[in-house]
Amino acid sequence: MDFNDFSQRISKIKNLPLPGPESHYKMAPEERINTLQAIELKRKNAKKAAVMALFYPNQSSNTNLLLILRKSYKGVHSNQIGFPGGKVEKEDKDLLHTALRETFEEVGVLPQAVKVIRSLTELYIPPSNFEVQPYVGLYPVVSPFKIQESEVEALVEVSLDEFMDDNTVIYQKLTTSYAQNIDVPAFKLNGYTVWGATAMMLSEVKELFKQVL
Repeated sequence: MDFNDFSQRISKIKNLPLPGPESHYKMAPEERINTLQAIELKRKNAKKAAVMALFYPNQSSNTNLLLILRKSYKGVHSNQIGFPGGKVEKEDKDLLHTALRETFEEVGVLPQAVKVIRSLTELYIPPSNFEVQPYVGLYPVVSPFKIQESEVEALVEVSLDEFMDDNTVIYQKLTTSYAQNIDVPAFKLNGYTVWGATAMMLSEVKELFKQVL
């Protein structure tokens, strides 16, 4: 979809009710859903983080979504696909500041270059004890991305058409932090399997977009 057309239509999601946890659960295995519903007490003490679902024009002026492949490290999210973003730091004035700061640090997008459309439903991630606040943003005037080599292995640029295609939803046998060899719903995007918290947040984005695109 042409980015200018997309930008005009997407502003309509500001006034839509958020699909919320029900949209998250569509991209979560049953074992994960049961876990999420049973840990509300622990969630109150969660660490805070924020991420940005960033949409921008490619060289053909069509719309792309930016994801990142994280570096391999000793942690539960090693070598996974995610959004630009990260944990709250002391200097952050709010969660939006966190998302914009981390997006700049990880992929080189200046905060003032992002047009923030809205926040989405917070998502609790039990393995890392983080509660993540996602945002949807537009990056209308694109400068070359600059990856933070200590954090980001590669950029994963996904066309809007591919993201919105229901055929990209798959089931794959995976071993997770909470279960062994289970069928996990995921998105297959640009050759990568996107599952877990990122897929759950993308599910809410997709449901909102279906109402306006």
